[in-house]
Amino acid sequence: MGEKGVDDSMGTRNGRASATADAVAGGDAIVDGDSVAGEDSSTRGGAIAGGDSGAAEDGQALAAAVQAVLARVDAHARRPTSNGSRPGAARSGGTAPRDATTDEPTTPADDGHTPQRTRSRTTTAGPAPHSSRSDGHRTHSPSAASDDALATAAKPPPTGAREQHPATHPAPTRKAISGPATLDALVACFGLSTFERQLVLLAAAAELDPTAAARCAAASGDPTRTYPTFSLALAALDEPHWSALTPVSPLRRWRLTELDDETRLTTSRLRIDERILHFLAGSPYLDARLHGLLRRAQAPRTLPASYGRAADRVAAGWNESRPEAPLRVELVGGDLTTRTDIAATAARRTGLALYVMASDDVPTDAAERDRLARLWQREAVLLPAALLLEVGEMDREQTAATDAFIDAAAVPLVVSSPDPRPTGRPRGERVTVPGLDDTEQLALWADAFADIPRIQEGHLRSLVAQFQLPPHVIRSAAAAVRRDLPDADTDALDPTELAWRAGLIEARIGLDELGRRIEPEAAWDDLVLADHQSRILREVVAHVRQRATVHQEWGFAATLRRGLGVTALFAGGSGTGKTLAAEVMAKELGLDLFIIDLSQVVSKYIGETEKNLRRVFDAAERGGALLLFDEADALFGKRSEVKDSHDRYANLEVSYLLMRMEAYRGLAILTTNMKKALDPAFMRRIRFVVDFPFPGESERAEIWRRVLPAQAPMKDIDPQRLAQLTVAGGSIRNIALSGAFLAAEEGDRLQMRHMLAAARTEYQKLDRSLTPSEVHGWV
Repeated sequence: MGEKGVDDSMGTRNGRASATADAVAGGDAIVDGDSVAGEDSSTRGGAIAGGDSGAAEDGQALAAAVQAVLARVDAHARRPTSNGSRPGAARSGGTAPRDATTDEPTTPADDGHTPQRTRSRTTTAGPAPHSSRSDGHRTHSPSAASDDALATAAKPPPTGAREQHPATHPAPTRKAISGPATLDALVACFGLSTFERQLVLLAAAAELDPTAAARCAAASGDPTRTYPTFSLALAALDEPHWSALTPVSPLRRWRLTELDDETRLTTSRLRIDERILHFLAGSPYLDARLHGLLRRAQAPRTLPASYGRAADRVAAGWNESRPEAPLRVELVGGDLTTRTDIAATAARRTGLALYVMASDDVPTDAAERDRLARLWQREAVLLPAALLLEVGEMDREQTAATDAFIDAAAVPLVVSSPDPRPTGRPRGERVTVPGLDDTEQLALWADAFADIPRIQEGHLRSLVAQFQLPPHVIRSAAAAVRRDLPDADTDALDPTELAWRAGLIEARIGLDELGRRIEPEAAWDDLVLADHQSRILREVVAHVRQRATVHQEWGFAATLRRGLGVTALFAGGSGTGKTLAAEVMAKELGLDLFIIDLSQVVSKYIGETEKNLRRVFDAAERGGALLLFDEADALFGKRSEVKDSHDRYANLEVSYLLMRMEAYRGLAILTTNMKKALDPAFMRRIRFVVDFPFPGESERAEIWRRVLPAQAPMKDIDPQRLAQLTVAGGSIRNIALSGAFLAAEEGDRLQMRHMLAAARTEYQKLDRSLTPSEVHGWV
């Protein structure tokens, strides 16, 4: 929020639309439909039932109601005061006429002739609230009545009703409506009394009827007072009561009317809020003061059955509101777009629009937050609409402000977050975004790729087996394939390969910021390993590739239930090929390789490590990326005795990591330099263990041959002599590359002397010294 924020934006009165009584009588909208921000044509009407077919009738009814109120003003202007003069001659201050016997203000009765006594008022102590009237008129409790009416109006219809938009609801019987549908809706929604209803019409008359100014001046007895005032209303309108002037009355609490100068309650100009004026005229729109804070969310055309059931639960949560959690639903899991689609569908099924706001936009200032909450609640009733509040990472102050905003909500609200929010407050119904089964996923892929040629069901099944993407991401992947495909008659590109690549790109979102992604380029020929090690690696690849066949088609998932994830431990010293082996496997599987540094994930703060790991796995689940958890020693170790809370939570962190690895639908690999330090209980939960020993001289010679490119200019380079260096494959690659740069800098061919200089640099980095036997015969 800006420095002035909602306070100034709400306190600044918008310019008033000027319209004639003829325009209102004709049913013309005061605001053109194109200016309705964020609305489509199906939402217009909001709480107004009837739509365009009743616009002319509503306009005529509004004009008639305005004229009826102005007639009361005219009657008051003609009424003589106690000394026989007209109001203008007797009162220059615009106060209400006085009863001759009690000296109390009077007001016309329903017939416009017999004065009715209002409550007395003083100029020193101010108005005194009352709860009963001795003259038989209805009393008005401003705060309780309006809040109850608002809560009732905000509650959506039963979820069993036919799914339809608000504008498609059948119009109420016109015979039962005493005024325009918009006015009756306003009265019902905010619990307005007869006097407050006429006050709204009087304020609207000043904007809609060009004769209102002169008529108000005549009734006030002051030619300069060409506008409505509370003083005039108390004197001229039916069933007046002072409580309508209080800040907690519906008129002022919900900003239906405004005072130019709140220090002069009875004599200040009374204006109708522009939003309310347009509402009465049949032109609903989102209040301009909420632009920039809210955005309209449209329900998707279709929704998977699992998501549809979640939407029904959201709608049911609104209908089954309780005093301790009114109209509030907590929606957790999935991504923001998925949660929004579910909430928007729930809103559509209950006849509501849906708007989205970020919790960061909730003001931390209490007064500003209260004004925003009241402004939105008014909009929620007028449109009608529900709000999805997206809750993200927040500091303590913003969390407190968000909780206060949620607690104040008296209209349908969805609190959306990736994870459940720990709070001691009543949270209402909690709905978790469900996962989609393979049948639903296949249907989504088939629908999105229906018009793309040369993609068969078998190809789609392979995509379903690998990716777990929400509907909107699948549609985005299909759109990317359409862009990349050439003309339909060309076979230059394989659409199946494009679809796989699009799935990978979409699945990376959210994971790139959590780990280091490596584009896999290495192949099996780049690995120098013993046969039994290579066999285990290929077996791991087979487990990942055939996972769907064995688990789903052959039914092993139903019998085993747990521990279906493919997990591996790569044990060996630095530079022995662990990361290279993971890259080769990722290349073979057509997956991304993400390296997660566990030393960066582990936190000293209790609970933070699990939170970091959950973010990694949740993001990786979308595409089943190959996860390589480097430096597992930072988390694993001998299971310690639980001596304090830190020991207990350290063991919980390890257990949580193993649990997520076992449930992960991709391949998760741990690397360690100290296999013997790992707890055997944890080792039993790892499916594959591959040792990467320090390479012998023959293996080192082979690594040298594969590292040196054939096209590189070389002279007297002997891989067998280079293999005398007792270093692992990682150091061999570093020495070969450094030697090549030295030779290129000299403009010479790569020779053994360049390798010697590079070897000295590498050994210094390793804090080692070259021995004569290692470099014998080099130069």
